[in-house]
Amino acid sequence: MNRTIRNVLLAALVLPFPALAESPADLNDAQMADVAYVADNIDIRQAHLALALSDNADVRAFADTMIADHTAVNEQALALLKKLGVKPEDNFLSQQLLKGAADTMTKLSALRGADFDRAYAANELAYHKTVNGVVGDDFIPHAKNAQVKALFEAGLKIFKAHEKHAEKMVAELK
Repeated sequence: MNRTIRNVLLAALVLPFPALAESPADLNDAQMADVAYVADNIDIRQAHLALALSDNADVRAFADTMIADHTAVNEQALALLKKLGVKPEDNFLSQQLLKGAADTMTKLSALRGADFDRAYAANELAYHKTVNGVVGDDFIPHAKNAQVKALFEAGLKIFKAHEKHAEKMVAELK
């Protein structure tokens, strides 16, 4: 696959946050929790796809890490919300994530071999950068409940490590 076509394909796979009519900072804690839960589940599903399609040991190890870490954070989040008597609230950003994820899964599912590995790694890097930015710039500063804020802070540390790992993986798969 020539470099120009590959770059266009990779750009199309990335799940961006387009210009929003509403701001992530305007979400309440229950809505932020829903976004985080949805984002984690998207990454888990994409990791399962990587395990199904990739033969690359590094990609598979990364996918295993995504499943374990995102599942653990989701379990902690659900336990905290239950303790607080709060249910996640669906919202515009969760819906936008789900739509983008469906498109991304369709594109990734069509790839095989090294093309899949590069696209998956590039998507993981872009996805973590984007979600980490929203969590760090919008959710943490605007979370009302101290325990919810602390959970976002702990999760962000983990997911920044994922971002660095994905960045390394992208560089190695070129």
